Amino acid sequence: MKRILPTFTLTALCLLAAGCATRGQVNPDVMQIATAPLTCSNSGECATWWQRAEQWVRAHSTYEVETATDTLIQTSGPGGGKRALAYQITKTPNSDGTSTIGFAAHCDSSLGCKPDPWAAGAAFKQFVRTGVDNSPPSHPEDVVAPGSPH
Repeated sequence: MKRILPTFTLTALCLLAAGCATRGQVNPDVMQIATAPLTCSNSGECATWWQRAEQWVRAHSTYEVETATDTLIQTSGPGGGKRALAYQITKTPNSDGTSTIGFAAHCDSSLGCKPDPWAAGAAFKQFVRTGVDNSPPSHPEDVVAPGSPH
């Protein structure tokens, strides 16, 4: 019996460590999309992309949008140990007439963020570029099923 307990404890610790080791890994495809620069090439494209940026943040943030200007979209939060992401989106003009849209997301939980900030960044950038949103909204209660009364 004395030999079983240390072996069991060691096995349990190894399994726990293995589970934690894979938890922080980011899919390389998601990482590539999330870290790719988001640069619009002209004023029309930049206006469209900036409008989409605000639309995405409003649809996906648990927190209210505090600031929405021509160069900054920022939510309140994070706070109180919550896992929900707070967002800060910036638009910076470049010397060649293009603009770069920056994305930052963070939470206030030691347990990690929901959604994952890398996945959120990738979803944000895909939506801003294409207008197609493949990520679930942050507030499912706001989703209206097709054909249902509004």
